[in-house]
Amino acid sequence: MDNRSIALDGPSGAGKSTLARMASKHYGLIYVDTGAMYRCVGLYALRNNVPSTDEPGVTALLPQIRIEMKYDSEGVQRMYLCGDDVTDDIRLHEVSKYASDVSAMPPVRAFLLSLQRDMIVKYDVIMDGRDIGTIVFPDAELKIFVTASPEIRAQRRLKELIAKGENATFEEVLHNLSKRDFIDSTRKDGPLKQAGDAIVLDNSDLSIPEQNRKVLELFEEITQK
Repeated sequence: MDNRSIALDGPSGAGKSTLARMASKHYGLIYVDTGAMYRCVGLYALRNNVPSTDEPGVTALLPQIRIEMKYDSEGVQRMYLCGDDVTDDIRLHEVSKYASDVSAMPPVRAFLLSLQRDMIVKYDVIMDGRDIGTIVFPDAELKIFVTASPEIRAQRRLKELIAKGENATFEEVLHNLSKRDFIDSTRKDGPLKQAGDAIVLDNSDLSIPEQNRKVLELFEEITQK
């Protein structure tokens, strides 16, 4: 494989996106946030009043959905849904449940898998999600399974929500994360799973600079072999 590549997997709130963005800037890789793609599908279903658990209803929407990733003048990734910038909207608390539910639907996963693999062929990428190293990108140069304790992940997510002006409690966020973990790890199609050759990075007690330094060290080791 000629393209440079990093696959980051792990549960919700583990800090994959933060690490991916930092590494993408350092090495000039295209950052592909697969979770944001599922959130776009969930948001589209929400906007069209289709219940998050209505698989036939969500599947019927897929031909109408157009997802694009663009980058602003500062290099920040922006998500577009049918031409509309939804970068902030897809992070709303109510969209999280939709994203979790639709991500377990085989038709949705198949729909997004083709988009993700197309980007892998075209670009040097760093991609994060739940099944990147096992299903989407099994030939990635470097696979890292990023994790942290549920309590730490809930604290991080709560901080993000509060910063956006949303009302949420620690207990509510922890409950939603635990539910998301269960759905992600037990679904039949592309469950959350550590790839056999992935390196585990538990960042419960690591600062963001420490995490970033570890990822860069791992990538340097792989690319120099």
